[in-house]
Amino acid sequence: MNVVIIGGSGLIGKKLAQLLRQAGHDVVAASPSSGVNAVTGEGLAQVLVGAEVVVDVTNSPSFEDEAVMKFFQASTRNLLAAEIAAGVRHHVALSVVGSERVPESGYFRAKVVQESMIKDSTVPYTIVRATQFFEFLGAIAQANTEGSIVRASSAKLQPMAAADVAAALAKVATEAALNGTREVAGPQAVRLDELLRRVLQASRDPREVVTDDDALYFGTRLDDASLTPGADARLGITPLDAWLANKASN
Repeated sequence: MNVVIIGGSGLIGKKLAQLLRQAGHDVVAASPSSGVNAVTGEGLAQVLVGAEVVVDVTNSPSFEDEAVMKFFQASTRNLLAAEIAAGVRHHVALSVVGSERVPESGYFRAKVVQESMIKDSTVPYTIVRATQFFEFLGAIAQANTEGSIVRASSAKLQPMAAADVAAALAKVATEAALNGTREVAGPQAVRLDELLRRVLQASRDPREVVTDDDALYFGTRLDDASLTPGADARLGITPLDAWLANKASN
């Protein structure tokens, strides 16, 4: 199978390319560094020649409300148009569990718009909604730091390892298009404040995590239902403790 990964040089893209190649597929990992820019449209027509499946794992370099909306609108519009012209048979897009439940966040509003554009296109598609990545928990802590204090909600999350996200995408990419959404999540639900405590403790970070249910998460207040998956989600295999142990040993 010929697969093009848009955003192929990023955290998920690199892991996904490796998995698909190991499974015997022909893979092109496309990104601005290889001359392919979905936001401007540069290189899309050329890289999609012969592509059967396109996996979009791009992400906005800015989470500012207007910038992130423009990024996903432009990149998705250009990519879908190029896929129609190339005869692509399956568009796979990485999105976020619960995006429609946190409309106060500009980032999640942009993801909802991206999903709507995909659904309105004629390209067969599967939207893979993932929970938060373990690899981003440090950045989440930093975004909520005031001096030596990290303020975090006690809302439940069910985060997962980036390797498990890539594995889920690899499976979906080689299946028939759902023309629908697949949720993927980590094996355990853990409260955000506790997640951050464990991550900081594992890295011997002296910051104190203070539980504050009014603390915002990318501009929005969370509750237990905000970003947790439904009962039919495919679960990853890597628990937080194993991920932290592996991180510490590398």
